[in-house]
Amino acid sequence: MKNYKYFLIFSILILIVIAFNFPFLLKTSGIGKKINEITEVNHVKEIQEVISKFDSLYNINIEQSGAVGGAVVVTYKGQVALIKCFGVKKAGEKNPVGENTVFRLASVSKTITGVLAGILDEENVIELDDKVVDYLPDFRLKLQESTNSISVRNLLSHTSGLTPHAFDIMVEDKVPLNKIISRLNEVEIVTPPGLFYAYQNVMFSLYDPILKAKTKKSFQEILQEKIFEPFGMKNASSDFESFEKNENKAFPHVKSEKGFVAAQLNDRYYVTVPAAGINASISDMGHFMIAISGKDDDLFSEKAREVVFTPQIESVLKRTYYRNWDKIDSKHYAIGWRILNYKNHKIAHHSGYVLGYQAEIAICEEEEIGIAILSNSPNSFFSAGVPTFLNLFFEHKNKQAPEKQII
Repeated sequence: MKNYKYFLIFSILILIVIAFNFPFLLKTSGIGKKINEITEVNHVKEIQEVISKFDSLYNINIEQSGAVGGAVVVTYKGQVALIKCFGVKKAGEKNPVGENTVFRLASVSKTITGVLAGILDEENVIELDDKVVDYLPDFRLKLQESTNSISVRNLLSHTSGLTPHAFDIMVEDKVPLNKIISRLNEVEIVTPPGLFYAYQNVMFSLYDPILKAKTKKSFQEILQEKIFEPFGMKNASSDFESFEKNENKAFPHVKSEKGFVAAQLNDRYYVTVPAAGINASISDMGHFMIAISGKDDDLFSEKAREVVFTPQIESVLKRTYYRNWDKIDSKHYAIGWRILNYKNHKIAHHSGYVLGYQAEIAICEEEEIGIAILSNSPNSFFSAGVPTFLNLFFEHKNKQAPEKQII
């Protein structure tokens, strides 16, 4: 009896020790990981009504648009709320678009370059206020004052002071970037750097040789190291060869009298990779948006986020550019992103178009919401997709907001 009493006391002590250490045991075991996954808050259900409405509208508009193929992803509070693929990679063939099908991002590439620039600025690798001529000694503009003062910030915010779209024709003719740069001293200068918004692909892409001069690595290598790998963008690339050899790619299409017809693959704008030469799947875009729109600072810190999304210059655009949006209170350009004041919310947005491809992306930091759309048959439906979703989302949020107390 005495031995049984000691055994009982000993057993109770063991149980107490296990109870106090149970949380630790869970965290350090596969079981703990499994439980954490099960108990993780599902934020998607908060906006399920929005997703359902958008999905229904999207299905209707896809049919009406006659689009060949495409994909959309919506992220919310660090989770994928919707990922939807439709159509085929090439008209006339039974090859459906999937989550890992790669599209060209065109000018949406600028948003990825902007994020990269924010990371490298925080790491003091290349700071945004560094002078271009300090990295590229042979760099020359028409005026010496502009040559000496233009900064990396000016390049990535389209405030170089040069006339808009300088040498884009040479880019379309696939003239190597270094040869285009050698002729920048021929371009007219409108204002000193920092005072005037003028959209550029060539000037923006000077970030490529600057990066190489500082790191001795190619732009592609740095992208892989700082963005693609850590963000989980497994299908992304930044050259024509990778895109061409990828068996899971969407082919470009152009509109004809009979609808969209397949066009040949082309390598236009790959000489300006930072501005328009990145390729990615809709899955990649989901990972990208989660990394940059969430509160988790592991991949993209609050400091870097502020650097990238702080407006740099007011951007005067034609009314048709945002014809599918309701009234926009202001339009600016930041570091690789357009910044809109839309319905009292700050929206970071960009569109991209290159022959046969269209891309759209938008995020609202304060709401941790993002949407990206990729297509291989450009039309106005895809341009309207982003504001349509945002309108539904903000209407939903307004309904959920607690009513103000009447005093």
